[in-house]
Amino acid sequence: MKKVIILGATGSIGRNALDVIRKNRDAFTVTGLSAHTGEAALLEAADEFQVPGALALSGKAPDSDRIVFSGREALLRMIRETEADLLVNGIAGSPGLLPSVEALSSGKDLALANKETIVMAGPLIKDLASKNGRLILPVDSEHSAVFQLLRNKNPSEVTEILLTASGGPFRDKPLQEFKDITLADALKHPTWSMGRKISIDSATMANKGLEVIEAHELFNFPGQRIKVLIHPESRVHSIIRTADGEMYAQISNPDMRIPIQNALTFPHIIFSSFGHLDLADTSLSFFSVDKEKFPLLFLAYQAMNMGKSYKIAYNAANEAAVGAFIDGRIGFLSIHRIVAEILELNWSMEPSNFDEVLATDSEVRSAAEQKIKEQRERC
Repeated sequence: MKKVIILGATGSIGRNALDVIRKNRDAFTVTGLSAHTGEAALLEAADEFQVPGALALSGKAPDSDRIVFSGREALLRMIRETEADLLVNGIAGSPGLLPSVEALSSGKDLALANKETIVMAGPLIKDLASKNGRLILPVDSEHSAVFQLLRNKNPSEVTEILLTASGGPFRDKPLQEFKDITLADALKHPTWSMGRKISIDSATMANKGLEVIEAHELFNFPGQRIKVLIHPESRVHSIIRTADGEMYAQISNPDMRIPIQNALTFPHIIFSSFGHLDLADTSLSFFSVDKEKFPLLFLAYQAMNMGKSYKIAYNAANEAAVGAFIDGRIGFLSIHRIVAEILELNWSMEPSNFDEVLATDSEVRSAAEQKIKEQRERC
C-alpha cells in the first residue's frame, strides 16, 4: 500500500487527490495532510482518511490541538518527519518550492502540481531528484499528457510538443474591450474550477507561459519546439509530433483526477471510475494564440530564451502583478506591462542553490512593487 502526503488538501488539487484515494482505498493510505487556512476542511479530511497526527496549517495559528504543525517552517518539518512514499504538492505559487525540495530531500517521490517549483528552480530540482533517486511526476493535465505520450517514444524521434489551452474567459473577447475587464470577469473560467490566482493566470495565459517553461525544463526539450494551441473543448490535453510528421494526442474528459491518479499509480495505469469520453458527436477545434490579446504567453518564451534568472523574474513579477490586480491596485492590462518592464531589468545571475533562487524571487517582487506604484501614479 502506497503512503501519500497531500499538500493543499483543501484546494482543487488536494480535493481531487483525496477523491482518487477514496475510490482506491486498497491501494493508498494518507499519512499527512496540509492546508493553508482551511482548518475545518482539513480536520474533516483527516477524520475520513484516518490521518493520525501529521496535519499542518501553514497560513494561520490553528484552533485545534490536533494540528501539531503550524506555519511554513513547521510544514517542512511535517514533510521531513512523516513517512511516505509520495508527496502530492498542490500548493499554489512560489510557496510550493521549498515543500518540493523537502519532499525530494527526505526520500519521497514528488507528484507535482506546483509548476512554480520547476519554473523557478528546474535544474536544481531535477538534480536533487537525481541525487536522491526520486521521481518527479507531473500532475498538470498538459504535462501529465506529455509524460504519458513520451513513455512510448524515443525522445530523439519527437520534434514538437503542442500544449493546448482553453483560451480562458477572454478568447473571444475583442481586444478593445480588455481595458474594462474586472476581477469578477477574470475569475469566470469556462472549463476548470480553480483558485483566484490560477484563474487569472488562465485569463491572461500566463499560466500557459509557465507551462511552456515547465515543459522545457521537465522534458529537456528545446523551447522553440514547444507550441501552444487554443483548444476550447479542453479534451485534447497535449500533442507530440514525431520526425515522420505524425501526431499523437492524449484525449480525455477535462477531469484533474485522471492525471492525479496516473501520478499516484505510476508506473502502472489502473482502471478509472471517473467516466470515459465518448467522441461520437464531439467537435475538436484548434486555433493559434493572438499575440496582442495574450502577451504574457510570449513574454514567457522571452524569459525562457534568456535563461539565467529571467524565469524566476517572470514568475515573481506575474505573481506580484496578479496580487495587485486582485487587490484592486492595478487594472487587468497592467499585469503584462509590469512583467514586461521587469524583464527589461538585469536578471543574468545563474542561481547555484535554492537560497539564491529565493533571494532573486524576493528582489524581483520588490522591483515589481515599485513598478506597480509607478503604474498607479501614471493612472
